[in-house]
Amino acid sequence: MNKDKKTHNVLTQIIKYVLPLVISIGLCWLLFTGIDFDEMISIIRQQCDFRWIALGFVFSIGAQVSRAYRWRIQLRALGVNPPVYALVYSIFGTYAVNLVFPRLGEVWRTGYIAQRQNAPFTSVFGSMVADRLSDTIAVALITLLAFIVASGAILDFIAQNGADYASIARIVESPWLWGAAILSLVLLWLFMRWKTSNRWISKVQKAVRELWQGFAVVVRMPGKGKWLLFTAGIWVCYFMQMYVSFYAFPFTRALLDSYGAQAALVTFVLGSLSMGVPSNGGIGPWQWAVIFALGIYGLPKAEASAFANLSLGTTTLLTIFLGIITFIGIALDKKRSKHDNKTQTIKRN
Repeated sequence: MNKDKKTHNVLTQIIKYVLPLVISIGLCWLLFTGIDFDEMISIIRQQCDFRWIALGFVFSIGAQVSRAYRWRIQLRALGVNPPVYALVYSIFGTYAVNLVFPRLGEVWRTGYIAQRQNAPFTSVFGSMVADRLSDTIAVALITLLAFIVASGAILDFIAQNGADYASIARIVESPWLWGAAILSLVLLWLFMRWKTSNRWISKVQKAVRELWQGFAVVVRMPGKGKWLLFTAGIWVCYFMQMYVSFYAFPFTRALLDSYGAQAALVTFVLGSLSMGVPSNGGIGPWQWAVIFALGIYGLPKAEASAFANLSLGTTTLLTIFLGIITFIGIALDKKRSKHDNKTQTIKRN
């Protein structure tokens, strides 16, 4: 039994951490196959106006701060009220952790806020799940907008990846999938209705209730209008980071002159969709998607690679920098809290 459990744990760790790393390395290897690396570096050195990249950083940070304020509204509805700076730390730290351990950043930020505020982990985690679900809905709406204004480019993307989309469609349309989903919901409902004195089952039921409470808080929380505004702010900032980056190179600026914001929108959408592929900080899938999107508008691979790799590379450096600031700030915050607690104890005595 212990051997099976250890094997399961090893497989779980491989899927969580090793597989995304392998995907990132494999895609990066394919990405640079057939590319003149010296030519790409030369394009960046000679043609890039880094002031536009720096302006993109402002929008990137704006998106993350907006995300912190949005999450604050959800947490307050749960009776959890961390200071804004702690929430900003949690968002900066999420992206930094995801660079090393994909998808673990969300768990880390949940644990950080739950521990700092002495709040139930499952409730905070539920609010984080709702936060991420809203991102999924936002990406779907932005994709729909992109399809409306640039249907030709999107259809070309789907046509060139027809086999992959057909496989996904077969899975989604499978009656076994939907039957299993319905059966799972029925079993969950019966489990939650089960009255029992078993301590462990009661704990699981309590955890599920707290998770649902954190998830469902979006529907009944006050400040829904502000929440929607911050959601819009997040994605406007993300798009603007991509848009202003197009001005960093003369060849991407020319795409804006020829096609307007449509070129940036399609590139942004395909880049956002690629983030669903498990990888370390989007490294690999994101460049692939951006290079493909720019290729739709006739940009040669060398120039597209220069843009994609510089954009992701500089954003990754920004993430690392903000992560360092975050973990220094958290350490100082803990030290200050311990000092304040010690001072209060001395005063009481």
